[in-house]
Amino acid sequence: MIEKTHFELERVTPTNLFEQLDKHVIGQHRAKRVMALAAYNHIKRIKQLNELGKTNLKKSNVLLIGPTGVGKTHLARTMAQILNLPFVVVDATEYTEAGYYGKDVEVMIAELLYSVNMDVHACERGIIFVDEIDKVSRRSGGMRTGTTRDIGGEGVQQAMLKLLEGRKVFVPQNVTQHWNKHDFVEIDTTNILFICAGTYTDLRGKKVSGNVGFSESEILRVSRENKVTQRELTDYGMLPELLGRIPVIVQLMQLDAEDLARILVEPPDSLLNEFKEVFKLDNIELEMSKAALKEIADFAIKRRTGARGLRSIIEEVLHDDMFNAPETKAKKIKITPKTVKAKLESFDSGMLSED
Repeated sequence: MIEKTHFELERVTPTNLFEQLDKHVIGQHRAKRVMALAAYNHIKRIKQLNELGKTNLKKSNVLLIGPTGVGKTHLARTMAQILNLPFVVVDATEYTEAGYYGKDVEVMIAELLYSVNMDVHACERGIIFVDEIDKVSRRSGGMRTGTTRDIGGEGVQQAMLKLLEGRKVFVPQNVTQHWNKHDFVEIDTTNILFICAGTYTDLRGKKVSGNVGFSESEILRVSRENKVTQRELTDYGMLPELLGRIPVIVQLMQLDAEDLARILVEPPDSLLNEFKEVFKLDNIELEMSKAALKEIADFAIKRRTGARGLRSIIEEVLHDDMFNAPETKAKKIKITPKTVKAKLESFDSGMLSED
């Protein structure tokens, strides 16, 4: 968890926001700068609203592009925690065009409202993280017949336009019974910041040939001169009108083994610190060498799980020790590279046999 040392609005700058992010998010230098600036501008809009009751500053919603496990959700959630802003994560694949089975897009707002105990004022200044936005691209790159409706793709994008741009909408008070057309509350989405995210796998391969094309790492290992363009996203199946309401696009790079090893130890809420606390409760000191951490990071790279897969890997490495911890007489457990290799070899063979 991030310490409750949130900035006062008067003290917020992109620089100190970046510095705070840098303590909790490893790598992704460019993405952290972009997010810090987006959050700073969001805070300025809120400040002007509080002082004047209105603002001429336009909202700059953000699109994060990157493979799984590079920190898209973590980056957005950390920023919201630093600024103590209401925050909720929603999955774009759960929504459909209005009138069809599934959630209407207004339920996104309802979930944010629910997270702040139905405080409308707080909700109207919060952040919504829309994950898997690439999964609602137009079917077949936007080509469909007149006899079919793309209710989960283009239909969702169309429905989201009014939310992203900002207008007053009626959202259900009960997110578990959102189909009930009663008990709605009016929410103005003008000052809600939307951060959308997607992997956009085979983005450039799809554009060029329609085949598998480039791998995730090839797509996203790009320089600033080789940025994904709005034209490429349109060809992928994103509506130009939607992209026009998400003006800030930032790509997150594939994390390497060094980044993953740092993620294990450097953040205040790192996995190693967490598992040390687990063993400490049984009066046992956990020690893990740098070489052992590198073995874990290398295994995550091998399985292409990114940072998201680190927990399952370290759980496997420490499984036996945690199981025996309450009864053991040992006061210290030291994890070596040899231990990690032995544990992960059996783990990998087990995973392959299940496949």
